[in-house]
Amino acid sequence: MPSAIRIHQTGGPEVMRWEEVDVGDPAPGEARVRHAAVGLNYIDTYHRSGLYPLALPSGLGMEGAGVVEAVGAGVANVLPGDRVAYAGGPLGAYSEVRCMPADRLLKLPDGLDFHTGAAMMLQGLTSAYLLRRTYRVQSGDAVLIHAAAGGVGLIACQWAKALGATVIGTVSSEAKAALAQAHGCDHIIFYTREDVARRVRELTHGEGVAVVYDGVGKDTFTGSLDSLRVRGMMVCFGNASGPVAPFDPLLLSQKGSLFITRPTLMHYTAKRDELEALGTELFAVVSSGQVKIEVNQSYALADAAAAHRDLEARQTTGSTILLP
Repeated sequence: MPSAIRIHQTGGPEVMRWEEVDVGDPAPGEARVRHAAVGLNYIDTYHRSGLYPLALPSGLGMEGAGVVEAVGAGVANVLPGDRVAYAGGPLGAYSEVRCMPADRLLKLPDGLDFHTGAAMMLQGLTSAYLLRRTYRVQSGDAVLIHAAAGGVGLIACQWAKALGATVIGTVSSEAKAALAQAHGCDHIIFYTREDVARRVRELTHGEGVAVVYDGVGKDTFTGSLDSLRVRGMMVCFGNASGPVAPFDPLLLSQKGSLFITRPTLMHYTAKRDELEALGTELFAVVSSGQVKIEVNQSYALADAAAAHRDLEARQTTGSTILLP
């Protein structure tokens, strides 16, 4: 029988168990996929810890790439033997084999391997909706991207630069600064020792940025608002440092009639045509070489707990994959 990571209670990385699972044949509308690689993402730690509640027991993981082994009745978009990748629910990517809704699968272009596919889908589709849908970055915009050396950060920085934006990125170390600069960052801010908002104002001649992409949350929220230009857009898409505390919406008026949104990938890919459109844009920008996917760490899938510890300790850069 195939094996998968499962949790029976929430908590630290130690709650993850490597267990045999009965996968079976795909139901109508489903496909059975044998994973070649699985993606690691920060949202996985939210599910594991209980920050995002789950019905237990549960699988983990939202992203993978592999080969379709079988399809259920009514499936027409993929066939057995197709190379596919996906991101989003339902949970359960931390598995050797799984059945899942076939309409969530995208065929991998011939030029992209499984490791790249598993590493790019969640972070790449996230970057796609952030930069092309939530706030459509235009040439000449100044943008602020937090955690610029992270998985989403490296993709978003490259993509924003390709769109003609001036890219300001925050990092915590010299090594991460070098990595971010090599992937599209025009300016680096060390958030651990610099006043981010003040530095942004200096770099933008007092105006502020058009948009902030903030996946950090609590620790960066106020500085992000203070970095925006009048009528700028605050995109809060993650909580790596913890959830943002409640605040009075009047604050947005006081700081320049700001906009704020808390988007999720699922709401931008709920319809099949939306998923396909974003996937097409992502595959095109990666295949063209404008965005390079950096797979900087890999772990055995059975050792997912070690990967979670390193991710939460901010010991990783770029993308990380788990190998069945």
